Amino acid sequence: MFTGIIENTGIVEEIQTSGTNKTFWISSPLSETLKIDQSLSHSGVCLTVEEVKNGMHRVTAIAETLSKTNLGQWKEGYVVNLERCMQLNGRLDGHIVQGHVDTVAECVAIVEKEGSWEFTFSFPKEFGNLVIEKGSISLNGTSLTIFNVTNDSFTVAIIPYTYQHTSISALKLGDTGNIEFDIVGKYVIKHLNFSA
Repeated sequence: MFTGIIENTGIVEEIQTSGTNKTFWISSPLSETLKIDQSLSHSGVCLTVEEVKNGMHRVTAIAETLSKTNLGQWKEGYVVNLERCMQLNGRLDGHIVQGHVDTVAECVAIVEKEGSWEFTFSFPKEFGNLVIEKGSISLNGTSLTIFNVTNDSFTVAIIPYTYQHTSISALKLGDTGNIEFDIVGKYVIKHLNFSA
């Protein structure tokens, strides 16, 4: 989670393309202070820090991100606004996850996207009012952004780092995952139900 207050700028030093992904090496005064798996806003786009070395850090944008942002237009030398996640006595990467599972969802589709993956899950319709396009969800404890939302399904796009460092790579069609819906959405729905 971010505030929109830019902490520093960085320079795109190198761009690598792998399948539908673009990997960016960015140099900045913040780079050496970062840690792997940290969320960092790059000109308003939240990307996961995958490596830090020599005053630079590496991030990867997958097809879903590239199709919705200007990252595909970045060139070497491009200046990027940087902001670390906000602190509540510590960094709040992703979104507020309590660890209180609401239900399970079944994996109904897996699409390999030449370097990233899209997993689609179906869940009980009674929870349909808790999912929104580009909202947050916790899947097996991993904070993910959902899209292609319906009343009983959603899709998540998975970058290589998450695929390699979480249990999602082991999921197969028909497997289920523990789902926790966004706590803010739950409070809004509760309030609206009482107000009606």
